[in-house]
Amino acid sequence: MAARPLVSIFSLTGEKSGETALPNVMTAPIRPDIVQFVHTNMAKNSRQAYAVSIRAGKQVSASSWGTGRAVARIPRVGGGGTSRSGQGAFGNMCRGGRMFAPTKTWRKWHRKINVTQKRYAVSSALAATAVPALVMAPGHPVDEGAE
Repeated sequence: MAARPLVSIFSLTGEKSGETALPNVMTAPIRPDIVQFVHTNMAKNSRQAYAVSIRAGKQVSASSWGTGRAVARIPRVGGGGTSRSGQGAFGNMCRGGRMFAPTKTWRKWHRKINVTQKRYAVSSALAATAVPALVMAPGHPVDEGAE
């Protein structure tokens, strides 16, 4: 897969002092799908759990007015003397009500990735750096080097 099976060795002065074969890992198959899968699933392992309060949207005493009043049967805030009385409560369609399916901390936040898949992704990503066209595609300049 690599563009050059032989690579040059340079001395500290910058002169070419020999050649060596490219390591086998540089000729591994390039699998962007596996690299992306491993990257996205490993990124999920640094997340923190979040959730809304279990009491959010439920901190008011409300009861349904029942049928016969030409209003929806959603629970309504009782009392009087304030604009809040008579407003719908608790429902996810109500202002100030709880959300639909409140988020929970026991959601599956982390993902297990096979060790073999992780190794394959590393070797595939490393092999992609040996192809000059793939390195230059995002705009990295590689023309200045000797090889």
